[in-house]
Amino acid sequence: MASPAVSDRIWTVPNLLSMLRLLGVPFFLWLVLVPQADWWALLVLAFAGISDWLDGKIARAWNQASRLGAVLDPLADRLYIFAALLGLVVRDIVPWWLMAILVLRDVLILGALPLLRYFGYGPLPVNFAGKAATLCLLYAFPLLFIAGYANILGDVAKIMGWAFALWGTALYWWAGLLYAVQGLRLIAQTRRDERADHTDGRDRAVDDGDPDRGLGQGRPDPATRGTDGGDTDAVTDGLGLPGRDQGRTTGP
Repeated sequence: MASPAVSDRIWTVPNLLSMLRLLGVPFFLWLVLVPQADWWALLVLAFAGISDWLDGKIARAWNQASRLGAVLDPLADRLYIFAALLGLVVRDIVPWWLMAILVLRDVLILGALPLLRYFGYGPLPVNFAGKAATLCLLYAFPLLFIAGYANILGDVAKIMGWAFALWGTALYWWAGLLYAVQGLRLIAQTRRDERADHTDGRDRAVDDGDPDRGLGQGRPDPATRGTDGGDTDAVTDGLGLPGRDQGRTTGP
């Protein structure tokens, strides 16, 4: 099945829903930290979850998938996770190390983006493990807020909330490992294709009766390095690998 066309449009219904979700992040954090109106905060979080599902359905049904939406959607998810974690840590509901573990994973993913860009790839598409991890965490945090109440509902919410939090954290790092493996494979493929291109160039030069024509077109000849100042070729296009030169972000 062909994937839906991705456009450069900005003002689409899915993008407007994603923008509303982003605007709700500071409001959610204020509800959690200042008046500690947990039930109102949970309503904001529920709206974020429903709009997240709805904008994807609309984008596919109305053919409104866009590059901006591919950025806004995972960005909103991560900001809600960060805001909920921050509120839970400040109120001593969860320990600081849980937030540190989750934030460290995102820092490592962001740190790998310049390396991918150097080899001609954009951010890698979201995998199933990453989606499952986000879903688990977005279930866990509301339950952990309810766990602060000293009643049977709070006790049940505490057990379920921590179960979702631990599973979500494990899946979050598993998804990061899958991103790392995929990125390393793409880089290795690019390096193999570069070497193959350079070898083909030298072979063609030899076949034409000029064995020196191949030198200087790829990497400089080791025997003359430092004397001719030859530049290396840019990464070649047309590999057809996922994420290459598309500039499309959909997030770990």
